[in-house]
Amino acid sequence: MKPVWFTFLNGSDIEQLELTDIEILDAVEDGLRAQGLGETVIEPRVHLVPDPAFNGHFNVLRGYIAPLALAGVKIVGDYVDNYRRGLPSEMALLNLFDPRSGMPVALLDATAITEMRTGALTALGARHLARPDAKVLGHIGARATSYWNVRLLDRIFDLDEIRVHSRRPESREAFAERLRRELGKPVIVTEDWKSCVEGADIVVEASRLQRPEPLLKTEWIAPGSLVVPYGTHSAVESDLTDIMDKIVMDDWGQAHAGPYGALRRHVDSGKLNKDNLHGELGEIVVDKKPGRESPEETNLFWHRGLSLSDIALGAAMLRKAEERGLGQKLRFS
Repeated sequence: MKPVWFTFLNGSDIEQLELTDIEILDAVEDGLRAQGLGETVIEPRVHLVPDPAFNGHFNVLRGYIAPLALAGVKIVGDYVDNYRRGLPSEMALLNLFDPRSGMPVALLDATAITEMRTGALTALGARHLARPDAKVLGHIGARATSYWNVRLLDRIFDLDEIRVHSRRPESREAFAERLRRELGKPVIVTEDWKSCVEGADIVVEASRLQRPEPLLKTEWIAPGSLVVPYGTHSAVESDLTDIMDKIVMDDWGQAHAGPYGALRRHVDSGKLNKDNLHGELGEIVVDKKPGRESPEETNLFWHRGLSLSDIALGAAMLRKAEERGLGQKLRFS
C-alpha cells in the first residue's frame, strides 16, 4: 500500500491563517445551508465524564457534509476550573476523514474553531431572528466563545451599546478590555445580570454555572428582542419559552443529547417539543421556514453546537492553509 499522509494544523498555524469575520461566517453558513438542504448527517453529541471531582467533561461531536466530501469527529474538553491552571476552559481536536474510504484527511487544533464557530452560530441566528435595527447587546459570560459572540454580532449589527457581565469581576473586566481594544467601542461592565440584560435588543447567555439556576429572569426580556441561551447548565426560568413567538434550534436532534443545555428541563418536561419548535436554523437559511417576520416578535435561538459547523470551518481553514503553505504533512501508514 502506498504511504498515506494527512495534514496537521496546530494552533499557531490556525492563528497565521488570519481568517476574516466574513470567512468565518460564510463557512459556518455553508454548513447550515447543507444541513437545511438535507445534505448532511449529524449524530447527537455524546459525553464522557472521567470523574465528577474533576469538574469537567468531554463532548464528542460527529457529522458528515456531502458537498465538502468530509466526515468529522471533534472531541472537546469542557473544564470550568481551567482558569485556575491558566488554561482555556475548552480545548479541542477535530479529525476530518474521507467518507468514501475512511482515510484520515486532517487533524486540527479545534480550540479556536470551537470559539469561532460558536460565535458565528450566535451571530447567524441573530441575523435571521433579531430585529435588523438591533443595537443593544446584553452578554452574560466571558468564556472564550463569548469574544466571538460579541465580535461577530457587532460585525452584523454595528452595535451602539455592548453590556457584559460574568461571575468573576476580573474575568468580566478583562473581557470588556479586550472588546474595547479589538472593536474600538465602549463596553459597559455591569455588576449584575439584571442591569446587563434588561431591555437589550439581543441577550446572549453563555454563563458557566456549576448547576442549573434561574438567574436570567423572564421579566427582564424586552418585547421584540432575541434571546440566545447556550450555557452548559440552564440559567433561565421555566416560563421564558411562554413569551416567545418563535423558538429555533441549530439541530433538534441535539435537544435530547445528554444531561446539559439551557432548555434541558423544557425538553424533558415536554414544554418544548418538536410541535412547538419553529424550526432549525438551517431551514431558515435555505428559506424552508421564515425567520423574523415582524418587529414585535420576541424570539429565542438555542444552539448546542454543531459538528457540521466544526467540519465546515475546518475545511475552510484547510483550504486557506494550503494556499499559504501552512501545516505539516504527517504519515499515517
